[in-house]
Amino acid sequence: MSTVASTIGKFVWHEQVSSDPGQAQDFYTQLFGWDTEVFKPGEADYTMISSGGVTHGGFGKAMEGAPPPHWLSHVRVENLDETIEKAKQAGGELAAGPFEMGEVGRIAILADPQKAYISTYQPEREGPGSEGVFVWDELATTDSDDAQRFYGEVFGWTTSDMGAEYGGYRIFNCGETGIAGLMTLPDDSMQPRWQPYVAVADPDATTAKAKELGGTALVEPMDVPQVGRIGVLRDPQGATFGIIKPDPAS
Repeated sequence: MSTVASTIGKFVWHEQVSSDPGQAQDFYTQLFGWDTEVFKPGEADYTMISSGGVTHGGFGKAMEGAPPPHWLSHVRVENLDETIEKAKQAGGELAAGPFEMGEVGRIAILADPQKAYISTYQPEREGPGSEGVFVWDELATTDSDDAQRFYGEVFGWTTSDMGAEYGGYRIFNCGETGIAGLMTLPDDSMQPRWQPYVAVADPDATTAKAKELGGTALVEPMDVPQVGRIGVLRDPQGATFGIIKPDPAS
């Protein structure tokens, strides 16, 4: 889970968290053809997602009292303790941690004011980053204006609006780089959440395969101008994630 300094404020790791990491591993390795590597940070083994000889994420065991199965996105920060205090001052809360991960670094899980969960990560040392599997992150929330304020205060992100033709969809920017999306949920009763997007060659075939493996499609594949062909899926445990074939011109 190591990164370079230029990744401060960006997403650097993605983790499916559930009570049965083995079941999650079976689903995703069959769906995407991922390889796995086992890391031993302590007494328990941690299975990491490997693709192209590089690790990109993992499968975590849910702690007691954790939310239902979900994908947890990790943001690289320069100072974990300062980030936690910023989150508290901005109306969020420390949901779990901080955790000492040995030579990996320190991690804390935050809840924003709408109770969407995100992880913050301060590495122990520098190292190469990883790209190419998880290509986008997206926050679906009940209050986009307050979420924009919160993440701006905590991570220094700015936002840009894609316009009315995209339903008010906004982009979170870290410096000059767009790193995530922000959208308002259609129903206030829905639980705000962060979800990652995985790059695929054929969203329709991936959706069909996910269904064969016991998953469901929340949003069937569709074309989004200047973005690509996207879909939103739910794994058999209930965690949601997106798939995308990016528009080459985007």
